[in-house]
Order: sequence, then structure tokens, then C-alpha cells
Amino acid sequence: MSWMEPEPFLRGTAWRDGDRPVRADPSDLQRLPWDIARRAELPIGVRLEFTAAPDTRAVRLRYRAATPDPGDALRALRHGFALWQGTRCLTEVFAEPAREGTVDIPLPPGGGTFTLHLPEAQAPVVRALRAVGGTLSPAPRRPRWLVHGDSITEGWWATRPALSWPAVAGRLLGLDPVNLGYAGGARGELPLAEHLARLPGELITLAFGTNCWAAVPCSAPLLYETTRAFVALVRRGHPDTPLLLLSPVLRPAAEHTGNALGATLTELRAAMEAAVRDLAAAGDRRLAVLPGRDLLTPAHLADGLHPNDTGHALLGTAVARALRAEGFTP
Repeated sequence: MSWMEPEPFLRGTAWRDGDRPVRADPSDLQRLPWDIARRAELPIGVRLEFTAAPDTRAVRLRYRAATPDPGDALRALRHGFALWQGTRCLTEVFAEPAREGTVDIPLPPGGGTFTLHLPEAQAPVVRALRAVGGTLSPAPRRPRWLVHGDSITEGWWATRPALSWPAVAGRLLGLDPVNLGYAGGARGELPLAEHLARLPGELITLAFGTNCWAAVPCSAPLLYETTRAFVALVRRGHPDTPLLLLSPVLRPAAEHTGNALGATLTELRAAMEAAVRDLAAAGDRRLAVLPGRDLLTPAHLADGLHPNDTGHALLGTAVARALRAEGFTP
């Protein structure tokens, strides 16, 4: 089988900048803080989904990616490719890091539909793919789920891209999660709400707020109004799209400690939840809130802030359950 263009096989994509999948509108970067614009260059959550014929032995990729420093203790793991089928990881292949490379990922006999997670932290760009024996075709497209958030949504401290909570929930629900999490960001930046409004999607989740405690401190009244404004701007492009807000998960150091404006994370969380409930009471019937405080315990936090693999799994399961309970799943 000849080399094929990757575009029909890519999932989790938002925008393109040339041949690179990116996670912010490249025509509107000037309104974004520099740190968010930089994080948006990483193709977090972008993956390949394909159906293989029964006689297909492997999928071969041509790709380019950043290479880790020679002294990186995890250098051998940086160019890792993980093959999943449904909710099960079948195999991982680790290619020798190189700026331009080719890698073969073996497939089990019998064919089927598969998801291939890429080494997203190395900003990979798939140049082409082909079947080794047999044939490949793009997998059927699933409903697109836009997930906006911070480093927790981006998947920090999950040991593999496929273990972040949006990836977990996406598998459970049969959705195509588009990861719009920005480490250090998601502070209620209104231009990002307008970006979301312009993206097509059948479902939206907002999961920000913890960086409004210290990174850019907010008071509770300010975050209440920011949440209302953020939702209002998203609604300009998605007036009837189901929208779930996940309020900040447990952060022990911030729960009862005032920030520079005197607000605790407990108070900020309550303000966000109140904003959503007030909007719903005012007539937005496709809007709901999932309180984040009790979804995790300190044992589920790798560093006092970010979930470990177990925490991500619990969070993804809780979000999936909430979306089902609200009737928001397509």
C-alpha cells in the first residue's frame, strides 16, 4: 500500500498551522498571553485512528519531532507510540529519537479499529502513513468534545498521553476529545472563549480556575463575573451545545489560604459554581456544573496539585458519569 496523507486519520485536532496541528487559532495569537501561545504549539491529545484489514501486520509512520537533550534521563522514552484498542493498551513502541524518522507499530492479527497515541511532548508531525501488508482506512469519526482547561486537563503527571483524564473520559464515552488545556493558563482568558466559540463541536467542558488562585490572582466576585463572561462568549458560537463546567479539583495548599486578593480556592470554586447555576436558572438548560472538590483525595495528587495516573482515571470517570447523568452525551 502506498504512503497516505495523515489528515483523514488525525483526531483531536483543532487548528492547523501549515502541517502542524495546533491548539489555538494561529490567526489570533496576538491577543493571547505568550505562555498560552507557546503551550498551544504542542499537539496535546492529537492521535491517529484507523481501521486495519485482517491481514495488516503493522502501521508504518513517517514523522518529524523534537529530540530530547543527550543527557535527558528519559531520552529513550521520549519518542514513544502507544497503540490502543477500545479501553486497552495493546503495545508501546519506542523509536530512536531523531528529527525525522520512520516507525513501525505492529498490529494484532484479525484487524479492527485502533487508536495510536503520539509522543505529544515532542511536538510530533505525522508526515505520512501506510499499511505493512493489508490495508488501512480512516476510522469512523466520533462526536467532537472540546475540553478547555489548565495543566491538569493538558495531562500533567499522567505517565502517558493516553492516561490524561480527557483521554480516559473520551474512551469511556466514545467521543473525540480535543484537548485545549494549557499548562499555567486557563485563567479565564476571554479570547480563548472566542476561540472555542469558533470551533465546531458537539460537546464542551470547561475545567479552569486553579490558576486563578495564585498565577493570576482573582477575587471571588471577579471570578464569578469572569465565568459568566466566558460562558457567554462560548455561547455566541454554541448557543445550544451541551456545556459542563468542572470546578477546580482539590489543591490542599490553596483550599483555606488566601491569595494576594484574600480569596481561598474554596471561595473561588464556590464563585464559579454559583455563576453556572445562576446562568442555568436564568434559562441555559444545556449548562451544568460538576463540583471538583471531592473528586480526588491527597493520595491522588502527584505533587499536591496535579493528579497521578489513578487521579486522572478517577477524574475522567467522574466527568464521563456526569455527562451521562446530564444527558449531554451525543
